[in-house]
Amino acid sequence: MNIQNATVFITGANRGIGLAFAKAVLERGARKVYAAARNPSSIELAGVTPVKLDVTSPDDVSAAAAAATDTTLVINNAGIATLGSFNTPEAETVLRSHLETNLFGVLRVSQAFAPVLARNGGGALLNVASVASWLSSPTLANYAVSKAALWSLSNALRNDLRPQGTQVLTLHMGFVDTDLTHGMNAPKATPQDIVARALDALEAGASEVLADERTREVKRNLSAEPAI
Repeated sequence: MNIQNATVFITGANRGIGLAFAKAVLERGARKVYAAARNPSSIELAGVTPVKLDVTSPDDVSAAAAAATDTTLVINNAGIATLGSFNTPEAETVLRSHLETNLFGVLRVSQAFAPVLARNGGGALLNVASVASWLSSPTLANYAVSKAALWSLSNALRNDLRPQGTQVLTLHMGFVDTDLTHGMNAPKATPQDIVARALDALEAGASEVLADERTREVKRNLSAEPAI
């Protein structure tokens, strides 16, 4: 997958990692960038095409795919993270909201755009997961379940879309300095560094990228006894 001259569709592109992706693909020579957000007026980056998209809305997803028929790369970045454990009365409701956005939102967008990518030569999906795909904590339990499910979904999409020549890359990383992690006292990577590593991996034809040392450490130690 080459970024230069690509047409890129990015979900959750109004801030954080999504905004960093939009800036980076423009710098790498993308032909066109669709920047999607629930409120398209929040897209302020010059040189992109704002798109209204709530990934929990099937109608929004269908309309976006119908409007962006020249897309060759989809970056599934939109996501939510609510702090809290499963030992609360509202745990089921909170988990369902995470799955609706972080899992089913990616599935909806991927299904809608798969035929678009096929018509345009195969292209690629880049799914933004997390070190939480493999590691949970009491404060991020719901988020971790949704990202573990997203990792599995990405692996399944890779198998399903291989015959049409679509690359599927899953991005995993630890804490990144964005609005999502504001107030968390932990080492954080910059969005720019994470995005650069993800796009380098995409252009190298990779299927998975572990974008920081913490994530690489966790993945290595999954087979340890006891596991990390």
